[in-house]
Amino acid sequence: MAISFLHRFSLDPQHCRSAAKWTALLTLTAAVTSFAPEFIFTNATSLHSSFSRSCGRDGYIRIPLDLPGDVLCLPANMVNWSSFDFFVPTVFAALGVGVSACFVRSLGL
Repeated sequence: MAISFLHRFSLDPQHCRSAAKWTALLTLTAAVTSFAPEFIFTNATSLHSSFSRSCGRDGYIRIPLDLPGDVLCLPANMVNWSSFDFFVPTVFAALGVGVSACFVRSLGL
């Protein structure tokens, strides 16, 4: 009589611990890859950062552009939260989990 994979997996606590460890690692990786760039950008473009103070005018926020050294100074009231601020990090988190899972599986772990 053949024992199903799920039955064998549920009986072995070592496999359960391993699965929990990898799930936690993938979740942590997704959280860091999703929120780190947003956190850094938000801190750099706040009114109180030294990066924004180099605009030379109060109430303006310095926005970095693609090339190093290229910046754009905008009034603070033009830069605010949008509906994409929740949606985009969530999509990147899902992509991070998917890519991490594929990477771990390709290593045969």
